[in-house]
Amino acid sequence: MSSDNESDEIPVNVVSENEPDEPIQESEPLDPTKENFSELLDTEKQKTSECEEKLKHILADFQNLSRKTQSDIENGVNAKVDEFLLDFLKIYDDFVRARDIFSENKINTEGLDSILKNMDSLLKKYDVAPIDALGEIFDPNLHEAISVISDPNLDDNTITKEIRKGYISQKRIIRPTLVEISKKG
Repeated sequence: MSSDNESDEIPVNVVSENEPDEPIQESEPLDPTKENFSELLDTEKQKTSECEEKLKHILADFQNLSRKTQSDIENGVNAKVDEFLLDFLKIYDDFVRARDIFSENKINTEGLDSILKNMDSLLKKYDVAPIDALGEIFDPNLHEAISVISDPNLDDNTITKEIRKGYISQKRIIRPTLVEISKKG
């Protein structure tokens, strides 16, 4: 049990709407003259203008926060989707390799072909497309070069071999294509 001195309550200072924020000072009685009303009107216009400026700043801050929050949410979701796609693509690559090995050994691959067809449909449904690289000029945004060969018949940085397929989704690179490029000489 807690003693009276160790209360969990937070002290609150309650201010009534009827009580002014500042103590009332004795002033001269208002003279209902035109100048006096004009001064009061000018004062109220100034207060209104200040409040409008504060409101504009608060609205701008809110809009900026809203945009940032939306962007953070989209980036977070995209990061998780990309992470999932990378894991999925590793499994997809394993199926492709298995099909290729079975085909080389003249083993029936109809089951694997069907699975790969379903996986291709799933990738297409979610706008995940392979990056075509063979014969293209090396682009560090889309490709990752892991070897270089000399070939006097090809221009520099021409992709001669795809080592691992890359994928793109919603203009984001999910995985770059691993490639071999040429150098003249």
